[in-house]
Amino acid sequence: MSSIYEDRAKVFKSLADEKRLRILELLKSGEKCACVLTDLLDMPQSSLSYHMKILTESGIVEGRTEGKWTHYRISPFGAKIAVELLKQITSVDEECDCESCCN
Repeated sequence: MSSIYEDRAKVFKSLADEKRLRILELLKSGEKCACVLTDLLDMPQSSLSYHMKILTESGIVEGRTEGKWTHYRISPFGAKIAVELLKQITSVDEECDCESCCN
């Protein structure tokens, strides 16, 4: 069973690579077949599979199989969760009494 921190780390890991950011940029215009992504990225299928595994495990991307190919798209729900997660962990706790907790 994974912890909440492991789940959060998956989201940030998926965004912490320039190739995965490029994949997300390509998927912004809509669903793409893995065969199209390999061509556009000039990337071997095995490398694309590695990056897509990380993106799908994070929940930001989802895939569906059609024949021998997988078609990928950005998950609206997963993208919303990622945005909310970033807001949640970077918001400042305004109720912090620094004299009691920070000294």
